[in-house]
Amino acid sequence: MTARAAAAVLLIAAALPGLARAACPGNTQIEMNDCAASAYRNADAQLNAIWPAARAAAANWGGDGMLLDAQRKWIAFRDAACAVEAGQYQGGSIQPLVHAECLRRLTEQRTADLRGLLPL
Repeated sequence: MTARAAAAVLLIAAALPGLARAACPGNTQIEMNDCAASAYRNADAQLNAIWPAARAAAANWGGDGMLLDAQRKWIAFRDAACAVEAGQYQGGSIQPLVHAECLRRLTEQRTADLRGLLPL
């Protein structure tokens, strides 16, 4: 990687929300992409773990159907939003990292939102 390309990657990475937080180690783009994908899978597992409790909490007031509908719409939103965010890097080696980071960030936020539905 040339110095110019490395500087461009650093500038892009600095501009990506939450990328530093994900703290993916790696010396190659492939390693960083794999790490970001793993971080997303972990976030998705956390969301899936809290889902049954959130749905049960919503069922207590008759809102489980509304929550399921909202979750389906949120998934469509997440996928579309992350496609747009990563789309500007179409064809570039950083695109998978940007896409996975977006999925992770939005999934973690949704998990926090679902936790808010749980009784105290």
